[in-house]
Amino acid sequence: MKKPAVVLCCFLLGISLQSDNISCVSTINLRRFIGCAVREFTFLARKPGCGSLHITTDACWGRCETWEKPILEPPFIESYQRVCTYNETRLETVKLPNCQPNVDPTYTYPVALRCDCGVCLTSTTECITSV
Repeated sequence: MKKPAVVLCCFLLGISLQSDNISCVSTINLRRFIGCAVREFTFLARKPGCGSLHITTDACWGRCETWEKPILEPPFIESYQRVCTYNETRLETVKLPNCQPNVDPTYTYPVALRCDCGVCLTSTTECITSV
């Protein structure tokens, strides 16, 4: 019974490693992916007094189990809310271009090494607490 599952896993891994199928497999997996993973992300680094710089880094991406249900006692809602967030990071530093003489050109940002579904911590993540 375990043998068909191993064969299926090997087959899917083989397909995903073929260069002309990578974009197709990647798109399907990201749309159906449930969980939390490290994924490449590009953003524009800005700092007053300097030019901006496009940075490509690894960040956390995914969907985690979240639910709410009504209860009879205050606060009348029991919730279980997890977000895809950093579990382990390292910091990288770059120099921004065209900085004014009195402005430090260094810009430091986190690089995700490991991501997990967890409680949203405002110290590392932008958390939405109300709508």
